[in-house]
Amino acid sequence: MGVSWLETRGYIMTEDPKWSEYDFTKIPFDDLVSVGQRTLLYRDIFTVSWLLGRFCNYRCSYCWPYARSNTKDHRPTELCLSTIDEIKRQARENGFNSFHFSLSGGEPTFHPGYLDIMQHLADDVENTNYTSVHMTSNCSRPMKWFEDYVEKVKPFHRANITASLHTEHLNTPAKLQEFADKLILCQLNDVQITINMVMRPEHFEEDWDNALFFHEQNINVTLKPQSDDTASKIVDGYSEDMLKRLWNGMPQLKYTEEKRLWDGRPKPDYRVNPEDEYFKVNQTIPWPMQVEFRDSAGKTWYMDQAERFNAFNFNKFEGWTCSSGYRGIIIREPDGSIKRSYSCGDVPLGNIETGFKLFDKPMPCITKSCVSSADSKIPKRKPGSPVPLYPGDETWKDE
Repeated sequence: MGVSWLETRGYIMTEDPKWSEYDFTKIPFDDLVSVGQRTLLYRDIFTVSWLLGRFCNYRCSYCWPYARSNTKDHRPTELCLSTIDEIKRQARENGFNSFHFSLSGGEPTFHPGYLDIMQHLADDVENTNYTSVHMTSNCSRPMKWFEDYVEKVKPFHRANITASLHTEHLNTPAKLQEFADKLILCQLNDVQITINMVMRPEHFEEDWDNALFFHEQNINVTLKPQSDDTASKIVDGYSEDMLKRLWNGMPQLKYTEEKRLWDGRPKPDYRVNPEDEYFKVNQTIPWPMQVEFRDSAGKTWYMDQAERFNAFNFNKFEGWTCSSGYRGIIIREPDGSIKRSYSCGDVPLGNIETGFKLFDKPMPCITKSCVSSADSKIPKRKPGSPVPLYPGDETWKDE
C-alpha cells in the first residue's frame, strides 16, 4: 500500500490528543511561496479585525503598555454600525460578499453597543453568501452576558471565541472552572472555542498544567509563544522541550462539534466556481487544518492555526504580494485608523471618523514582520509565483 498525501507531508499517528498527528516541523518554511487561511483562499470572504477600544478591566503584568487603557474609549455605536455598512459596500465592489468580523480590544465586551453590533450584522446575514463573527475576550463578563451572547450569534453561519486566559486574575481552581463553564455553555450553543494560552518561559510548566486543565474538559487550547516588548519576535528562554510543545502540542480538535446541543446555523453559499480546478477543495484534509501553504514545486502543506507561525519564526513577508487592504482591513484605537493589518507599516487607508478607501488589487507588503496571526493568515504569495490568492484572482499574471 502506498503512502497517503498526509504521510508525505509529515502526518504521524498518535493516540495522545495532546500531540498533533501532523508534524509541523516537516513544513519546508524556507521554500514556501504562498500562505493563507483556507477559508480566505477558497471563499469570497472579506475579513475585518476591529479593536473596539483599549479599555480593559484587567491589569496584567505582562500586557504591552499600549494594548490597554483604564479609560473607556469606545466610539459611538451608531458610528460603528455605519462603518460596517461602508465596509460592506466597498468590499462588494471588489467582488466579496462573504464577511468575517473579528472584534477585540482591550476587552471588547465592555463596548456598550457590543450586542447591538452583533444584531446589526445578523440583520444582513441573508444578504451575504456567508457571515462569521469572532471575538477575543478575557471572558470576565458574568454567565448571564454569555447566555445573551449565544442567542445573539445564532443567525450567523459561524461564531468563534478566542478566550484569553489570564491566571493573574483567575488564580484559584474555582475561578478557572467558572471560566471553563462559560466556554462550555458557548460550545453547547455551537460557538467554536479556543483558549489563547501565552506560554511564558519562566512559568512554562504551570501554564502547561493550566492548558491540560482545559484540554481534559474538551476545550481547545492554543499555545502561544510570548513576544518581546516590541512585539516583533518571541522572547528568549524556551528550552528545546518547550519549543517542541509549542510546535506540535495541543492540536485543535472538534470539541465544539462533539459537545453542541444546538445545531441550527444557516448553510452558507460560498459562490466558488465549481469549474475552477485550482480551488477545488481537497475533502481529505483534516478539518482542523486551517492554514494552507504551497512550496516552489506546487506541493501543499497545512497547519492547524496561524498562531503557530511565530513559534517557527515564519512571519516575515516583506516584498510578498498580500491581499490585506483589498479583501481585509483592521480598525484600531485609540486613533481610529483603518489599516491593511495590525503590524502593517503602510500609510493608513483612512480613519473611522473621516472615511477610508480599500485597495483595488492585492499590493506588495512593505513590513518587516507580521506580529499578529490575523496578519499572517491573510493570503499572500512571493513575487513571481503563479499562485492565485482567491477564486478568480488573475493578478499574479501581471507580476
